[in-house]
Amino acid sequence: MRDALEDQLQQHGISPDDFSDLMIRLLDRGVLCRDESKREAELYDRFLQVQPLVEDYLWVLRIRVLHESRFNMVRIFPPGAEVPGLADSDDSFNSGLRERLNQQEVSLVLVLRAEYDKALRDGQVDELGQVTLSLEALSLSHRNLLGRPLPENASERQTLLRRMRQLRLIRSPGGDGTLEDGEGWLIIRPGIISLVTDTALNQLAGGVELDDEDPIDEPADLAEGAN
Repeated sequence: MRDALEDQLQQHGISPDDFSDLMIRLLDRGVLCRDESKREAELYDRFLQVQPLVEDYLWVLRIRVLHESRFNMVRIFPPGAEVPGLADSDDSFNSGLRERLNQQEVSLVLVLRAEYDKALRDGQVDELGQVTLSLEALSLSHRNLLGRPLPENASERQTLLRRMRQLRLIRSPGGDGTLEDGEGWLIIRPGIISLVTDTALNQLAGGVELDDEDPIDEPADLAEGAN
């Protein structure tokens, strides 16, 4: 198998070390966005060169790949995850690849998706499928939808927003990686649609209360709806 893989990589002009770097980054982060950084742009372009090999490699592990080419984004999902845009999987076991999100993080993801859908209905989406939102509007939406505000502590808010950025769900308008408090702004990436299904969003709109005691797996449980 290794020899066959190396032969295929050689045909595509990619070294085994470069392929390894790509796979390690993808498995570690779970997502690649070309506009995130120079390094991520290099890895995304490398993915395009060997996309069939990446998909075959991950298929052995039952890890599914969602490539949103119009947004230059790749996201992977563990076995059993319900993924918008992909056929349902028959896998039903829990996976150690799922990353644990705490309830505060899950809540914010759902609010971001709700705000994205609202902007989509209002035609407030740019040519890249992104939505610009003020932190003040985000805080108000969080309170209206969940009945509680964002964390009052500035450090906690920044940690929470940083987590959303790590998931490649938001970015800063300036592209410098900073997200300021108060009257600052953020950009919601279109990839949030692939992470949160309509079922989960409808639960939020219907007033389903999330259990603060139990963390939720990412990305599968977000895709299937918070239970």
